Amino acid sequence: MHSFVIWMRPVHATADDSGIIAHMSCLRIGHRGAAGYAPGNTILAVEKALAIGVDVIEVDVRTAGDGQLVVLHDRYLHDTAGIRRACDLSYEAIRTCQARVGEEPSPLLADVLEIVNGRAGLMIEMKTPGMTAAVTATVAGCGFQGQLLYASFLHQELLAARKQHPSASTVALLEGVLVDQTAFAKDAQATHVALAIESLGASFVRNLHDAGFAVFTYTADLAEDIAYAKSCNVDGIISNYPDRI
Repeated sequence: MHSFVIWMRPVHATADDSGIIAHMSCLRIGHRGAAGYAPGNTILAVEKALAIGVDVIEVDVRTAGDGQLVVLHDRYLHDTAGIRRACDLSYEAIRTCQARVGEEPSPLLADVLEIVNGRAGLMIEMKTPGMTAAVTATVAGCGFQGQLLYASFLHQELLAARKQHPSASTVALLEGVLVDQTAFAKDAQATHVALAIESLGASFVRNLHDAGFAVFTYTADLAEDIAYAKSCNVDGIISNYPDRI
């Protein structure tokens, strides 16, 4: 069974008698684990994020050529044999490519679920079209306990997740500022939105909040970007350095 957390948007800012706005804390979300401190999307990065004490860990997931769900961001792998597509390679072949160039090996989604279970929430960014059913089945098989969010730039995958599990928490990822600032999230039936830090603005966040969506931003690493995100009243910040949030 899935374990879902129903999100309730907190009040983010209060004013004291001097009129100074004090911002409440938002979720600390580790980007690809804690990719500023260890290779992203690896067990090392996940363990580092847990040691920091993040609220949620974000990882990218792709379908390998043998159907296994690999925690991997890039579509292509580079090794001594040249450039190869991850979707054409088995999981073992992916790890072999990574070993040839001295990279930390990619774990399976099931491995990450086991490590994070009961210790933090998990945001799974789905990178491969049509992978939702396999992802949700893997989550169900692990009996994950904690906040679980399905995220994607492929908004059809979010619709699929909601169709399979109407109570699922889904995150519509977006880079850019649209004319209609809420239609994309409504069309995707998302519960959350994650905006690129370059696209973030207080009015954009306010419009999404007014429409009932929680709002995260990615990827905020600099102190100035983190402060700006908080000033926009986001609900969570995705960072390679989540301890800075």
